[in-house]
Amino acid sequence: MEAIRFSNQTLYLLDQTALPQEEVWRAYTRYQDVKNAISTMVVRGAPAIGITAAYAVVLAAHQYASDTWELFVSQMSQAISDLNAARPTAVNLSWALERMKRLLFSPKEETLVLDALLEEAIAIHNEDIQMNQRMGAFGADVVPENAGILTHCNAGALATGGYGTALGVIRAAHKQGRVSMVYADETRPLLQGARLTAYELQKDNIPVTVLTDNMAGAMMAAGKIQMVVLGCDRMAANGDFANKIGTYSLAILAQYHGIPFYTALPVSTIDFSIEDGSQIIIEERDGNEVLNFFGVQTTPVGVLTCNPAFDVTPHHLLTGIITDQGVLYPPFDRHIAALSRR
Repeated sequence: MEAIRFSNQTLYLLDQTALPQEEVWRAYTRYQDVKNAISTMVVRGAPAIGITAAYAVVLAAHQYASDTWELFVSQMSQAISDLNAARPTAVNLSWALERMKRLLFSPKEETLVLDALLEEAIAIHNEDIQMNQRMGAFGADVVPENAGILTHCNAGALATGGYGTALGVIRAAHKQGRVSMVYADETRPLLQGARLTAYELQKDNIPVTVLTDNMAGAMMAAGKIQMVVLGCDRMAANGDFANKIGTYSLAILAQYHGIPFYTALPVSTIDFSIEDGSQIIIEERDGNEVLNFFGVQTTPVGVLTCNPAFDVTPHHLLTGIITDQGVLYPPFDRHIAALSRR
């Protein structure tokens, strides 16, 4: 399964706002339109956002290729800055853009830079798939036999270059016969779990049951859940991490019920520059996402709301961190510092 394609100087994105009712591929040739696609969640998920932004830089380079070198570099720097502002929490966005930006200041002719930018974007895409596959193999080893696994939001092929982070672990474990059922939180307010995770798992013939977000505790108490594994949008150097709103609540529930709680992420999702989760910027989205349900007003007119896209889970609630370099256990700060950075 894939959600991102690039061909003939055109970026194609599977519109995730239309799933699961429709599979619609949208074509982009201007970086400004890609920025809007990221902001409106046509594409979402930290690794997928980073890959998409890398290809958007390639589009920007072709938009400005006829300019003088000085103007080209200036406009490209502005394009990268614009793209970086599309969503503030996912660190893969700035990580991928920084890799692309380095090529602009290398001593190459303009035509060579265009080729190098495309090669780098393709490399970022391919590396992500390979990292996810390694992550899946490492993570499958910690999945108990006959496991009921709870996941939240969507951390699958749709949120990455392919295969998935948390769903990559589930895919690998299912292939080994370890998974009895995946419980997917619907994930309000945009239902990424109900719409996207269930869609992916059903496509792969992996058994899935969709839960409302407020059912998790009851399912844990009933003995249905043996493990929680979900994704990550930004992790601090001590292991605190931001993920879809509701993750923190699940971590507390899992600790109370003695259930192992893991997050799965490539090392590129770790922000080594911040010490702890208090430094993670949390994106606040339009409140209408909460006040309306797919275009239907569900609250009294004029009522107040808040709509943070993410929350921060402290590292002490984690059992382990599944990465493409292995599974990390406490003390997380020491083991994170020892990771190889790319």
